[in-house]
Amino acid sequence: MAVRFDLNDMQLMVNISQAKSLTKAAERSFLSLPAASNRIKNLEGNLGTSLLYRSSQGVTLTPAGEVFVKHATTVLSQLEHLHSDIGEFAAGIKGKLRVLVNTTAMSEFMPSILSRYLQAYPDISIELRERLSYKIVQAIGEGSADIGVVAGIDLATLDTSVNELEFIPYRKDNLVLITPQSHALAQTQEVAFADTLGFDYVGLSEWSAIHHFLRQAASKLGIPLKFRVEVGGFEGICRMVAANVGIAVIPETVARRQMIYNDIKVIRLKDEWATRQLHICFREFNALPPFAQDLVNLMKEDALSEEV
Repeated sequence: MAVRFDLNDMQLMVNISQAKSLTKAAERSFLSLPAASNRIKNLEGNLGTSLLYRSSQGVTLTPAGEVFVKHATTVLSQLEHLHSDIGEFAAGIKGKLRVLVNTTAMSEFMPSILSRYLQAYPDISIELRERLSYKIVQAIGEGSADIGVVAGIDLATLDTSVNELEFIPYRKDNLVLITPQSHALAQTQEVAFADTLGFDYVGLSEWSAIHHFLRQAASKLGIPLKFRVEVGGFEGICRMVAANVGIAVIPETVARRQMIYNDIKVIRLKDEWATRQLHICFREFNALPPFAQDLVNLMKEDALSEEV
């Protein structure tokens, strides 16, 4: 039969070990001497062994008592650390945030934001994951994520089950087509996504949100999307496109920056979904812990800096 240990008994035994006196240990434990004595006798009875040698000079620990005190000291110390750490969580100065973002936010915006944020909050850890926007909304609604960044969400058509979510406008970023300068589409200023699907594509690996998004867009048109090469980042995509390997759809912010380093043509997409407003998403701002509210506020400041 398992023995249930009482924290007061543990503290009493630790006090006895330090004071070498049951009387003084009882005082430190805020117990009367008879109550302390009964606690030790009941503990010894439950354990089936003596914990103390008793004599006219006082009490000393038996070998079993020494083992008990050793473990009791460890347990009490761990509990003290637990109380301290939980207190930090309660005070809003320590914790973990689960943040889900789309591909653009992951590569373009979150690195600089989290660099600033984590310097201010060294005891906060961030679990950052890339997801499709509709899956981000679902996760926030279910409570499996704290904060999200989504793109292309029509707030008026959201399911009623997520109507309690809050959405704050963040940044604007469009998807554009990039081609080699010698490509057949390079002379156009804008093009429909459907008219690009006859060509080979370069894209991010299949784990990325934008990969799935483009496949879904092609599937709705009933035309397969041919990824000839898949790479690990936008810079790799632009280098592949410049080398005439294929064409690609990427965020405009990336494309404009990469034009400095790669000989590519940026072409606007006619499709409505290519013009995107990013939103910060969460369940209820006032219900977020203070450190989570500060991350949202930092992202709002970042959005304002774009407008300046």
